[in-house]
Amino acid sequence: MSAYFDAAVVGSGPNGLSAAISLAQQGRKVVVLEAHDEPGGGVRTTEAWTLPGFRHDICSAIHPMGIGSPFWSSLDLQAHGLKWIHPKAPLSHPFDDGPAALLEESVEATAATLGLDANRYEEWMAPFASQWPALAQDALAPIGWPAHPWLMARFGARAFRAARALSTASFRDPRTQAWFGGLAAHSVLPLDQSPSAAIGLMLLVAGHAVGWPFPEGGAGALTDALVSKLESLGGEVVCGQKVTHIEKVPTQGPILLDVSPHALAEMGGTDLSERYCDQLRKYRFGPGVFKVDWALTEPIPWKDPAVARGGTVHIGGSIEEIAASERAACNGLHSEKPFVLLAQQSLFDSTRAPEGKQVAWGYCHVPHGSTVDRTGAIEAQIERFAPGFTDCILARHTWNTADFSAYNPNLVGGDVVGGVADLKQILARPTARRVPYSTPNPRLYLCSASTPPGGGVHGMCGFNAAQAVGKGHSP
Repeated sequence: MSAYFDAAVVGSGPNGLSAAISLAQQGRKVVVLEAHDEPGGGVRTTEAWTLPGFRHDICSAIHPMGIGSPFWSSLDLQAHGLKWIHPKAPLSHPFDDGPAALLEESVEATAATLGLDANRYEEWMAPFASQWPALAQDALAPIGWPAHPWLMARFGARAFRAARALSTASFRDPRTQAWFGGLAAHSVLPLDQSPSAAIGLMLLVAGHAVGWPFPEGGAGALTDALVSKLESLGGEVVCGQKVTHIEKVPTQGPILLDVSPHALAEMGGTDLSERYCDQLRKYRFGPGVFKVDWALTEPIPWKDPAVARGGTVHIGGSIEEIAASERAACNGLHSEKPFVLLAQQSLFDSTRAPEGKQVAWGYCHVPHGSTVDRTGAIEAQIERFAPGFTDCILARHTWNTADFSAYNPNLVGGDVVGGVADLKQILARPTARRVPYSTPNPRLYLCSASTPPGGGVHGMCGFNAAQAVGKGHSP
């Protein structure tokens, strides 16, 4: 730490590492300071949770925005050891009766699982399925005039709507409506609130354009590749370095902070105006998650074998049921039948479990800060669509919102998307500023998921913040 650095990043999550890489590409000597004993933030993998040989993703698992990230796509992370695993299908959505609806990489193959809505879905996706590079460039950029205004106008006409209204207006089959409702539930907003449709649409287009893959060996492999890329550019990651005040950061140059707005208010002290810190403290975080990781004797015994095609499974039945679950979490309640997001990585990646065994990863949304144990409710939902699931469990590991917050202070109250993504906090994230990454102190920048474009494992918050530094943007 005695070396001179002309830029520093606090926090080594995907946004912090992306900021550091971009700064290094600008010719700066960069250090990343990480409080934990290993880098990655929520993008880590562990064998310590259940039984030896079972590799569990600590937070994030499936990464459509990762493989689709405009910045990461330019880095050749494969040369740094990253290998993307693509499941047979990005997503499966089972139902109590009848066949599952699937998101396949092909628009036509997806439409074939949507019954009455097959033709309508093909028409629905036609303007977007081949436009991912342009769509991602604008959707993952800071708020401003888009490079592709007509494409974004067409996308925005659907995206800035409530998911439930868009789904029922667009599709006739209740199965298709529920399938889209599950996609939109990734927004962690009530499905009757705008713009809950936006993330569902982005995930659909990504599924067709780049897939919903995950790193071979676990999410931590993505972090390893980003660290390797940074080191190849002369950057350095120093772990075990908790920063409580910016005076402790070893640089006279710019400091980019991959922290929550609340943490920035505390760390900035007299280096930031009190008015700005008050605005940061008013930033709103939303529902948290309750997560379970399982070591299994065998693959999950889905009633519909087609569900095993999906690397990700949405478990929630009808759109009414999914909407009720998401509304409950936003209103401080626990749904009796929670919507469950599940990943079954080891069906496609043999490195994740001992031979013949499996891992699974799943969570549901819960009220902000909830410590209620949801294990039984989650497993009952899986058992509903896969009778005999609980008989396959060798061991499990659970985390509530307090566990998430203790592990990573950015996950305030268990919120894993960096804060409520309603219209107000999309337009002013984290506060209303011309350059949202800047602060009243021209050396300090925020680069966490609480800045545009928001949550997701894509690194674009960090990249955008570093670009603001490179352009010399001041408050």
